[in-house]
Amino acid sequence: MTINEVPERKNIPDKDKWNLEAIYSSFEEWQKAFDDTQSRIDTLKSYSGRLGEGSSVLLEFIKAEEAASLELGRLYAYANMKSHEDLRESKPMELAGLAETLMVKYTAAISFFEPEILALPHEYINDCIKNEHELTRYEFFFRKLLREREHILTPEIEELLAKTAEISAVPENAFSLLTDADMPFPSIQDEDGNTAELTEERWYRFSRSRDRRVRHDAFMGIYGTYAKFQHAISALYAGSVKSDVFYSRTRHYKDSLDMALFGDNVPEEVYSNVVDTAREYSPKLMHRLVKLRKKALGLDDFRYYDLSAPISHEPEHSYTFDEAVSLAIEALAPLGEEYCANFRKGIAERWIDIYENKGKRKGAYSWGSYGTNPYVLLNFDGTLHDVFTLVHEMGHSLHSYYSRNNQPQVYAEYTILLAEVASTTNEALLLEYLLNHSQDTESRKWLLSYYYDMVRATFFRQAMFADYERGTHRYAESGGVLTPEYLNDLWRRLNADYYGPEMVIDDELCTEWARIPHFYTAFYVYKYSTGFTAANAFSSAILNHEEGAVDRYLKFLKSGGSDYSLNILRRAGVDLTSTEPFSRTMQTFADRLNEGFKVWGLADD
Repeated sequence: MTINEVPERKNIPDKDKWNLEAIYSSFEEWQKAFDDTQSRIDTLKSYSGRLGEGSSVLLEFIKAEEAASLELGRLYAYANMKSHEDLRESKPMELAGLAETLMVKYTAAISFFEPEILALPHEYINDCIKNEHELTRYEFFFRKLLREREHILTPEIEELLAKTAEISAVPENAFSLLTDADMPFPSIQDEDGNTAELTEERWYRFSRSRDRRVRHDAFMGIYGTYAKFQHAISALYAGSVKSDVFYSRTRHYKDSLDMALFGDNVPEEVYSNVVDTAREYSPKLMHRLVKLRKKALGLDDFRYYDLSAPISHEPEHSYTFDEAVSLAIEALAPLGEEYCANFRKGIAERWIDIYENKGKRKGAYSWGSYGTNPYVLLNFDGTLHDVFTLVHEMGHSLHSYYSRNNQPQVYAEYTILLAEVASTTNEALLLEYLLNHSQDTESRKWLLSYYYDMVRATFFRQAMFADYERGTHRYAESGGVLTPEYLNDLWRRLNADYYGPEMVIDDELCTEWARIPHFYTAFYVYKYSTGFTAANAFSSAILNHEEGAVDRYLKFLKSGGSDYSLNILRRAGVDLTSTEPFSRTMQTFADRLNEGFKVWGLADD
C-alpha cells in the first residue's frame, strides 16, 4: 500500500475486509432471500383480526413474524454494509434501497399487532401463556407491551393521533433542512492562510486547532451564523416542545419527561441523578478542568472555543493493526480469557473491515443483526486514537455477540440505555492499561487529556443538555413561551454554572442550543451520561478485583433486552437509582484531575 495514497478496494487483501459472504454468498442469493421475505411479510397481514382466536394462532403469528424479521434484519444489514464498502458502486446502493422499502412494508404489515393485543383482555394473554408452553418465553415481552395500556386511548383517538405523526415531525425536519442545506456559513483562513469554507463537520477540526485565531474565527463563523437564525430556530424548537407537551397530556402522562422515561421503565430519580450530580460536581471538577486548560494553554482569558484545544501531543508511535489487536487484548485481559478469546474470534472470522479505501464510508460503527456476525467498520490509520476506536466498536460487537448467543430472538437486542456501556467500559480498561504502562510525560498528558475530553463531552455536556431540556419543557408546561431571549438566557446561565467564572461567556455561545439536533428527540441525551457512569462502575469494580465483578459483567453482556434495563444493570451491580455509581465516577474524575495538575506542573489554586 503506497504511503498517503488511498487504495481502491480491490487492492486491499481479503483478510483485511469483513466477511459479508458469511451472510449471503452473492447478490443473487440476497435477491432470492429478498423475494422469499416479501412472501413471508405478505403472509403476516392475514393474521390481522385473528390474534384473539386462541393461543395457537397467537404463537403461529409470533413464529411467522420472527422468521420474517430475522431474514429482514440480515437483508438490511448486508445491503447497507455492502453499500458502505464503496459508495460509488450502484448495485449495493440499489439493494440498500430495496431493503429500506421492504422494511417499510414489514412495518405496515405488522402495524395491527400492538393495537390488537392491547385491545384484548389482560386475562386472555395470561391464559395464552399458560396454555401454550412456547409462549412462556414471551411473558416479559407481553408484560412490557401491556404496560402501555394505561396510555392507549380509544381506537378513534388513536387513529387521529397516528395522523398527526407527520405534522409533529415538521420541526425536526425543518431544522435539519435549514441547518444542513439552507444556512450559509462563511469562510475563514486556516492555519496556513488558505481560505476554507466552514461547515459543521469542519468545525470539529477547527475547534481543535493549535492556532487560537483559527479557533476564534471558526467559532464566530459557526455560532454567529446560528445567532442570525435564532428566531426561526427558536420557533421550530418551541414547536417540538409543544408537540411533546401535547402528546404527554393527551396520553395522560404526568408530564413530557414522564412520557419519555416510561418506555424504559426509568424513574425520574435516575434523570435527576444525572443532572444533580453534574450540578453538584461542576464547581468542584469542571471549574478546575477549565483552570487546568487555561493554565496549560497559557491564556490570559478562556473562551468556549478553547475547551477542545489540544494541551498535549498524541504519541507519534504508529501501530499496525496486529499490534493494535495485541494491545487491545492485553488491556482487556481483566475481563477474562473467555472475553479475549471471543475478541480473537472476531478478528479470525473477519468481523472487521479495517482500512480506508476510495469511496468507503467514513468513521466507525458496529452493526449486524440476529443471525449475523456483529460486524465492525473501521478506517484504521495506526494512531493511538484508532486503537481506542477499535476497542470501543468491538465493545459494541461483543455485547451484541453475547446477547444474540444467549438470548432468544425476542430479547436479543439491548436498549439504547445500555448501548454505550460495553464500548465505554472497554475504553476505560484500555486507558487504565496505558496509564499504567506509559513511559513518558507527554504520553501521560495525552491519555489524561483524552479522558478529560471524554468525561466532559459524555457526562457533563450531556447532563447540561438534559438540564436544559428539563428546564424548557417545565417552562412550556407552566404556560411559558420559548422565545429566543428565554432560551439564550437559560443557556447562558447553564454554561456559567457548569464551566465557572474562568470561562468568558461570549454572546454567540448563548445560541449554541440552536445547534443541537438531539433536542428534537426529547430527553434522550441523559442516556449518554448514565452509560458513562455504568461503564465507570463496571471498569472500577473489575480493575479493583471486586469479588464476582467479571462474572456479573459477563452476565450483563449476555442479558440483551430480557428485562428492563435498570434491572439488568442492578443485577450486575450497578444501581442507577442510587447516587453511588455517580459519586464513584466523579471520584475517578477528581483523582485524574489531581494527577493532571501534577503532570503539567501547574498550581492547583
